[in-house]
Amino acid sequence: MRSRRFAGVLVAVAVVLLPAGCRTPSSEAPAGSARSTASPAPSGFGTRFLAVGECSSFGTAGFTEVPCTSERAAARVIARYDGTVADGPLCPATTDFVLHIGAQRAGGGEDGDGTIPQGYACMRSLEPPHPGDPGGGGGPRTIVGDCVYGSGRGEVRETACDGSGRRKPQYRVVRAVASRDACPASTALYVQLGGEHPVGCARRL
Repeated sequence: MRSRRFAGVLVAVAVVLLPAGCRTPSSEAPAGSARSTASPAPSGFGTRFLAVGECSSFGTAGFTEVPCTSERAAARVIARYDGTVADGPLCPATTDFVLHIGAQRAGGGEDGDGTIPQGYACMRSLEPPHPGDPGGGGGPRTIVGDCVYGSGRGEVRETACDGSGRRKPQYRVVRAVASRDACPASTALYVQLGGEHPVGCARRL
């Protein structure tokens, strides 16, 4: 049951695609993420709403913080940042999805004044499947080992490397480097990854 609910919150991640030899500079925008919203009220299980190590449930009304020992627990926070994804640090490479937390006022808030600041939580499901794993076909980041297919307009989207996704994989990211000239000669296209090694060298499958 958890895996079916989990799949429902994921969205395809569009990634900038640069064919080998293309002179167009890559975009500076970070990779996308699941645009899900956390529950507007903290549960009281920690001093900070959805702090690192805490867990959330999945439900039709959104995401609620619950004890990690609860039967309702479905995902764990592996990183938590204030601000927005566009302006903040990248989530860890194997993040399954991202929860966006809007600034809220709630009684007994984490700042002592009833305020929950805007932020985002990088989540890892407690059970498989893990779309954020290399080749898993999802997650907010594209990493080494992931597979992609051309989606048009100079973009690619992730898909499962084992062919279980809706689209068959066309390329696999085999290396992450600082610049395109560091990719091997067999590189068929460059994929924007972000981070310290923002260029993904992908070979055709």
